[in-house]
Amino acid sequence: MHHVQVRMIPPDAEADAIRFEIDPEEPEYEFEQRDENSPEEIEPVPEKNHHDTSYGHWRGAGRENGNMTAIKGAFLHAWKGYSTYALGHDMLKPLSHRYEDWFTKGNDQMALTLIDSLDTMLIMNLTSEFKEARMFVKNRLSLEPDNARVNLFECTIRVLGGFISTYYLTGDELFKEKALDIGDRLLPAITSSKSSVPYSDINLRTRVAKQPAWGSSSSTSEVTTIQMEFGALSYISGDRHWDDAVRSVSRHISRLVAGKLDGLVPLWIDPKSGEFSKNGITYTMGARTDSYYEYLFKRWYQSGKNSEYSFMVQDFQESMEGVKKHLFGFTQPNNFLFVGEKVGSRFSPKMDHLVCFLPGTLALAVHENKLGPEWLEHAEKILETCHQFYVTETGLAPEISYFNIDNPAKPDLNIHTADRFSILRPETVESYFYLWRLTKNQKYRDWGWEFFQSLEKFARVQDGYTSISNVESRTKPAPKDKMESFFLGETLKYLYLLFSDDDMLPLSEWVFNTEAHPFRVQK
Repeated sequence: MHHVQVRMIPPDAEADAIRFEIDPEEPEYEFEQRDENSPEEIEPVPEKNHHDTSYGHWRGAGRENGNMTAIKGAFLHAWKGYSTYALGHDMLKPLSHRYEDWFTKGNDQMALTLIDSLDTMLIMNLTSEFKEARMFVKNRLSLEPDNARVNLFECTIRVLGGFISTYYLTGDELFKEKALDIGDRLLPAITSSKSSVPYSDINLRTRVAKQPAWGSSSSTSEVTTIQMEFGALSYISGDRHWDDAVRSVSRHISRLVAGKLDGLVPLWIDPKSGEFSKNGITYTMGARTDSYYEYLFKRWYQSGKNSEYSFMVQDFQESMEGVKKHLFGFTQPNNFLFVGEKVGSRFSPKMDHLVCFLPGTLALAVHENKLGPEWLEHAEKILETCHQFYVTETGLAPEISYFNIDNPAKPDLNIHTADRFSILRPETVESYFYLWRLTKNQKYRDWGWEFFQSLEKFARVQDGYTSISNVESRTKPAPKDKMESFFLGETLKYLYLLFSDDDMLPLSEWVFNTEAHPFRVQK
């Protein structure tokens, strides 16, 4: 497969580049010392995180190169649109200059985009933007909207995860306090269940948990992608009850037998019975189960490879053998490896873009000797297929692709009309980042840069970035007027880190949750 060789842009290549002079002896951000006569809004210097013995060194010694500067400029463009037209709300609608709320209710603003962006600002050394965001968190943010439909999983990975990572990066006690507050509010979704399976939704004000409006079950990924966040909360607070609650969920699901297929799990699980749903069982690495598999490995890794979590690695190893046995498929005519779905007894040659997280997790597991070396080859081949998602008119990927497995005269990928939209997801560039760090194959940086250029051409608008409706049309990509919070929290962060040196958030010391929030590997 031919790929374009992209030259790394050297520092100082662009006259209008945004730059910050960094003194390596200074912390990443520094607030003015409080004077007793000064206005209330001036913040004190934050305390250092006593768990972080290398405070101030996670940034590494490398200089920001031109690629990173350009990506930082994209973040600033997105942030300016959000802070101008949607500050405090959950997501920006950049074309109409409006906003869309999901958790926020009335004046109780949860500011999902802001929280998702905090650690990205720190990583990009955007000091003044971070100060303003911190001020909002301290003085205006609400963690108690009277909203009965706050999703446990989404709130955990974005809000709790965002606060924890910001605390890890800065040692600022404000973010620890916020993490403990939101953790307390989310916990009843786990503890009020009659079984060990959490409810999917909770009201953060009343702390009453319930099932989603559209059914009686929780999705498997949603109840098993809270372990890293609550585990970290126990670590930074010294109180084990958070970790005990989520480990009991993982233990329960590990012991379930009915419904599993060689380690693969169904989409749905019932909090009342504690069992997997028996109706219309589908096995997939995509929506509704994806991050279950991710956290099986990452929770063990995050724990400092603690034997308490060895059962999760064993479940991960078994499930990956199940993937190889039941979900691997090969396209015609170019023999691309993809991860399909098993619907009942039928194999479906369908793959969500969400599945593209998998190569990165596989590569990390190989690096830690928890999967054999052949799995690195599998990871690289799957990521090649993920790259094929981007071989479109716009260079942006559809949400879903189907694959040709039986006709050499047809193209390998078959993108259905309903699936041609792109919400600028991060999973493929996430895997580019891991594979670059672990293999140093230049093509991953090349592909990431091609993706960034496509974002600039087809998703950038005057006041931010927008999802598009048709990746197959250069002339009519049909902007959707929505900028997801994860575009700032994940997509641009992984792009920036793809071009960083290995000593910026080194993988031996940091692990990213499924919303790209970096957590310290526990010692």
